[in-house]
Amino acid sequence: MSEELTTDEVENQSSEEAVESEAMAEQDQALGPAEETDQTAVESSDDDDDQEDPLDTEGDVAADYLEELLDIADLDGDIDTYVEGGRAHVSIVTDNQTLVGRDGEVLDALQELSRLAVMTETGHRSRLMLDIAGHRDRRRKELQVLAHDAIAEVKTAGEAVRLAPMNPFERKIVHDAVAEAGLVSESEGVEPKRRVVVLPAQ
Repeated sequence: MSEELTTDEVENQSSEEAVESEAMAEQDQALGPAEETDQTAVESSDDDDDQEDPLDTEGDVAADYLEELLDIADLDGDIDTYVEGGRAHVSIVTDNQTLVGRDGEVLDALQELSRLAVMTETGHRSRLMLDIAGHRDRRRKELQVLAHDAIAEVKTAGEAVRLAPMNPFERKIVHDAVAEAGLVSESEGVEPKRRVVVLPAQ
């Protein structure tokens, strides 16, 4: 009788262990996907943090390049970067006009060098815009006034108006102003003598 009880106890214990083991297995199975999902979410979040906007990268590369240039030239200036209109912008805040040059010639050259530095680093062409000492901002306002004067003249006389030669940045400002006024404009000539022609409405 004692041996039978002992056997029953062993069988009951084994049965209880089997049930407990099965329950634990089900619990692990239930928790497994959730834990895996959480881990995946963490990894995905880490990946998002590691993926920097390409335009931000362009601005950072150009800023580093220009900061070295300022150090070499022993010139003071704070560098700001931001993204606007689908392109990277870098601005050197300074009162010194040395890096602007006559009619922005030095500025344009530095912009091209900055774009080359970005392309060398990233392997992609850059449309980065560089401004120094607020030159482009001032020029933008001047060109908007010029464009509005040309628009008024075209509407009054009904004839095309040809403006002075401009660089691509300046021509785009005029084209945008003309389009906003409901007129049409086109570029003619060859660089560096390429100019905007404002046409009367058809």
